[in-house]
Amino acid sequence: MKKYPVEINISEQRLYLYSGDKIIKSYSISTSKYGVGNRLGSNKTPVGLHQIVNKIGRNAALGTIFKRRRNTGKAAKSYRGSVDLITTRILRLAGVEKGINKGKGIDSFHRCIYIHGTPEENLIGKPASHGCIRMKNRDIIELFNSVKRGIFIRIKK
Repeated sequence: MKKYPVEINISEQRLYLYSGDKIIKSYSISTSKYGVGNRLGSNKTPVGLHQIVNKIGRNAALGTIFKRRRNTGKAAKSYRGSVDLITTRILRLAGVEKGINKGKGIDSFHRCIYIHGTPEENLIGKPASHGCIRMKNRDIIELFNSVKRGIFIRIKK
């Protein structure tokens, strides 16, 4: 199977950054606590090939809270609750496989599937999100600075 610059392995709760066929960095992540799926409203993490279509938050302070992809000017120090806060940086994904993660009712872009930071860093390494891929805040900054808009990401079970 072809290697993409970023691969996410849901069963391992890991994100791998590649240079060619070589892993150059591995990060612990958190995917959906509801499992794997593509349906709008399911709060599940979609699989398949995706593309980074937007990079949001360059130069935002560590822990900055984003709502609807906008910087709120507030920071989350630590947080426990049912709201899935989006912090520090956002890599917005668009599915590129019709019928899998692109199309009516299953579209990752319209579902607002992101790779983003979280104030619930204690939950990284186990499924806990509402569909997105969560990372530790310092890790998402590092990944954000390492990838370009337009690269492909494979998300697999």
